[in-house]
Amino acid sequence: MRLMPLWLPVDIKKREEEKRPFCSHRHRIVLKHYRRGQRVAMDSDVAVGVKRGSEELNMYSSSPTALTANGSDSKKQRLEESPPSRVLHIRKLPNEVSETEVIALGLPFGKVTNILMLKGKNQAFLELGTEEAAITMVNYYTAVTPQVRNTPVFIQYSNHKELKTDSALNQRAQAVLQAVSAVQDGSSPSSDPGVLDLAPPPSPVLRIIIDNMFYPVTLDVLQQIFSKFGTVMKIITFTKNNQFQALLQFSDPVNAQQAKLSLDGQNIYNSCCTLRIDFSKLVNLNVKYNNDKSRDYTRPDLPTGDGESANKDHSLLGAISPLSAAAAAAAAAGRVALSGSGVSGVLLASNLNEEMVTPQSLFTLFGVYGDVQRVKILYNKKDSALIQLSDGNQAQLAMSHLNGQKVFGKVMRVTLSKHQTVALPREGLDDQLLTKDFSGSPLHRFKKPGSKNFQNIFPPSATLHLSNVRDAVGEEDLRLLFSNSGGTVKAFKFFQDRKMALIQMTSVEEAIQTLMELHNYDMGGNHHLKVSFSKSTI
Repeated sequence: MRLMPLWLPVDIKKREEEKRPFCSHRHRIVLKHYRRGQRVAMDSDVAVGVKRGSEELNMYSSSPTALTANGSDSKKQRLEESPPSRVLHIRKLPNEVSETEVIALGLPFGKVTNILMLKGKNQAFLELGTEEAAITMVNYYTAVTPQVRNTPVFIQYSNHKELKTDSALNQRAQAVLQAVSAVQDGSSPSSDPGVLDLAPPPSPVLRIIIDNMFYPVTLDVLQQIFSKFGTVMKIITFTKNNQFQALLQFSDPVNAQQAKLSLDGQNIYNSCCTLRIDFSKLVNLNVKYNNDKSRDYTRPDLPTGDGESANKDHSLLGAISPLSAAAAAAAAAGRVALSGSGVSGVLLASNLNEEMVTPQSLFTLFGVYGDVQRVKILYNKKDSALIQLSDGNQAQLAMSHLNGQKVFGKVMRVTLSKHQTVALPREGLDDQLLTKDFSGSPLHRFKKPGSKNFQNIFPPSATLHLSNVRDAVGEEDLRLLFSNSGGTVKAFKFFQDRKMALIQMTSVEEAIQTLMELHNYDMGGNHHLKVSFSKSTI
């Protein structure tokens, strides 16, 4: 039996019968039209959940998922580009949808700062804290159809740059938002507890019970679903009272809160395998073995305990895709956009600035999200490059964070490549040095078991985290160093030990550029500066 994941079009026949493509003549203004004698104002920036040019549209045109996400099966779609905005317009919401469910769509991507519900029109506006967070969210939903209550919804950039809401008319939504924001900030929510019961998360460990488990749920499936909300550190699975249960530990209690808020009550597969989630009384899990029952993702060196390989693929029922239901419905954060099993670790980066990028700079940038093994800039198309990472999960992590980012003045496109490996040229044939093998590089961030780097993977941001700062180096030295790399330093803050610091550039693009240039910068005295993206602001 072959089950269809919930994020795919469940009833293709119904979609064919409807044949109601969205209006292809939309203007980038608020469009007014008439429906059943009623005048309805619609925010109509783009007909899809992402800003796309003609090249991008062609790239996705063969995907049935993309057609569903676009909301149209017309081959003659004509879409205008709309500028990114931190305000997103969400349409086709199911009846009786709650504010919490809409906020949950944006939670994994960053702070949600405002919400406006238009329940009579089955629409909502969601405002994120930064434009970068909105771009990351929209990029993710290019590949995965967003769902609320098993219903596909449509997300697009709004013409509005910020939301101005009447708190009196939007009181409940604001109360829910205030409670969620308090949890994100780590403080106690001051909203009416009757509106939403959200205390500060008590533990990074969740207790998960699977109801109606008609099909097997594996440890790998749980990791894939929950990793959308943060770094999953450890998982222990067991059977109690004839029910499959699991304990899952995040690196941060807030990530556990977001996962619980978004996933509790969701189905993993169509109409079955329902997630019931509570906080565990434990605050840390002790994992002794890496096998199909337990896993410590920070300790790949642990024994299996039963003679099996720790890397064995334990996924069952290959016909069932675990990237369904909860993974998409809860607005997975894009940390692993698709299951890494069987997926190539090679990415194709295109629309690069061929005058500026080098194999080394691409190694450094993509190395923030995985251990890059090889980089090849294409000989006949030097604005494109192949980047090979250690595995498919790392490749998709890099793709979800870097696709759509502006690098050296051009918006970079990152997709999965059909190639399984990047071939090295024959000796003496690469006179332009377009290919480089980094497999033996000492700069890989994720090679060491239990490394803290597993817990510090964040989307590109204007704020950079600096570590391994030499004692004799002061604030002015670092400001000057980063300014000379083509950026403008907006703010700076040393940590107490002065071996680490935060430095804020004026834009994400500047931060990306300085990271590529200054990560592993030799500061003398055997001190090499370490640079990564930060989730903090100064």
